[in-house]
Amino acid sequence: MKRQALGVVLDGSLSEGLNVRLNGEVSPEEIRVGSFVVIEGMKSDYFSIVTDITLGKVSDDVLLLPPEGELAKRVTAGALTFVMLKVAPLLSVGKNGEKKPVKSLPLHFATLAAATAEDFANVFGAEDASHFNIGSPLELTDTPVCLDLKAFVERSNGVFGKSGTGKSFLTRLLLAGVIKSNLASVLVFDLHNEYGWSSHSEGHAEVKGLRQLFGQKLRIFSLDMESSKDRGVEPDAYVEIGFEDITTEDILLLADELNLPQAAGETAALLQRKYGKGWIQALLDWDPATMGDQAVFAGADVRSVAALQRKLLRLTHLSFIKPGSTLKSIEELVEQIKQGKSVVLEFGRHRSTLAYLLVANMVSQRIYDRWVGMAERYMATKDAGERPRQLMLVIEEAHNFLKPQVARQTIFGQIARELRKYFVTLLVVDQRPSEIDREVLSQIGTRVTALLNDEEDIEAVFTGVAGRSLLRTVLSTLDSKQQALLLGHALPLPVVIQTRPYDALFYKEITGGASGVLAKDSSTLSALFPSDALQNQ
Repeated sequence: MKRQALGVVLDGSLSEGLNVRLNGEVSPEEIRVGSFVVIEGMKSDYFSIVTDITLGKVSDDVLLLPPEGELAKRVTAGALTFVMLKVAPLLSVGKNGEKKPVKSLPLHFATLAAATAEDFANVFGAEDASHFNIGSPLELTDTPVCLDLKAFVERSNGVFGKSGTGKSFLTRLLLAGVIKSNLASVLVFDLHNEYGWSSHSEGHAEVKGLRQLFGQKLRIFSLDMESSKDRGVEPDAYVEIGFEDITTEDILLLADELNLPQAAGETAALLQRKYGKGWIQALLDWDPATMGDQAVFAGADVRSVAALQRKLLRLTHLSFIKPGSTLKSIEELVEQIKQGKSVVLEFGRHRSTLAYLLVANMVSQRIYDRWVGMAERYMATKDAGERPRQLMLVIEEAHNFLKPQVARQTIFGQIARELRKYFVTLLVVDQRPSEIDREVLSQIGTRVTALLNDEEDIEAVFTGVAGRSLLRTVLSTLDSKQQALLLGHALPLPVVIQTRPYDALFYKEITGGASGVLAKDSSTLSALFPSDALQNQ
């Protein structure tokens, strides 16, 4: 397919981008920042993105007496006035089809042309089992832009955007692609109950959850029985956590949320040394009135013990925390993932940062321990049967886990830095990427970014990205809905897309035309998790 010529290259540089003069017959209103274009060189085609548009003139004199009437304006355009584009070359494709990062430039007066559907298929690949259609380019709405899912699942990734830009819908699209491909399982820590069962968009339209699209390939676990009943949801299982399952390390990760005093760590360690796994229950049962004149309890200062007790009383308000040890539901959650299922863990009405931090960290820590053990056995034996299931953990409001002061302590910081080699990665969803540790951001493989306005957030998204100065303008000009800038490991070059709708047509395509399943799926797991029943599912 012959490309439409748009203009000619005048000058520029690899670091600052190329300056292109738009042809006089092409209206600047047909071009927008983020458009995908091709510079036709002698030996290579340079696939590029428009990063800025400026209006130019031959002389300032033309502005002293602006032309009147449409005919005069058309005569002036292209002769006395013109339009300049700033274009960033991103990928070089030789005439033999070889694709390489751009390390050279075309000659002066090379032709700038509009990209065709064939160009997009050549660069991004055709839609197939491992290439997922995430949306379309701004200028070719019927042409798919495909994400390489194999590359996507092997590294940690991020979905960013300010509130109201559709991060949850973007995340649903990505998760649907991953689950359909069967290249990995996903575990979603669903703080707002948006992913598993049907929910409502901002326009109050009902949208299907992942369970309705994938049936028993996806399991629903819930922390809140009452919330599930009120919403007409029948989870596969309810998750409970025992006080005996919570360690001092779990508590210290909640230091900011609980506003723990500096002595809390030492006090908790002394209590754990005396009471073992029952230290929290012993602390909650402790009555300072029975202490008399004693100033020490379990080797700790009574005032410090009392302060820690007051803080940990907040845990008793979480209905999923019970006396004793009740890890069976978490172990079953992990087992479902090992069997190749994906899981959404709903929080119900437990939407506090305290509940989210505690549960997500505890579950992920157990996954970390299990997957590291399996990966080490696999690396030792090279037995394909020992290879762990690739797993993607999805966390919302990720800065709570990954801000600089806690990223080196939470399991999520550890996963972002090293767990790729253990077959576990993260999908972080956040509206404030500037609050995420820079080292963690530098490990993000693919970034799907909707509109951001805050300069610090924009700067953070481009941490470790070459040519970020050229892409900043592109990001700031996105529409507030259904547009995103995609860049990173799972794409050959950055591209702005109109995200595909999460609608009936998408449901049909993702399920292969099947009607899906009802929200009230009757095939739920037994609360006691009999292993024979699970094997028969």
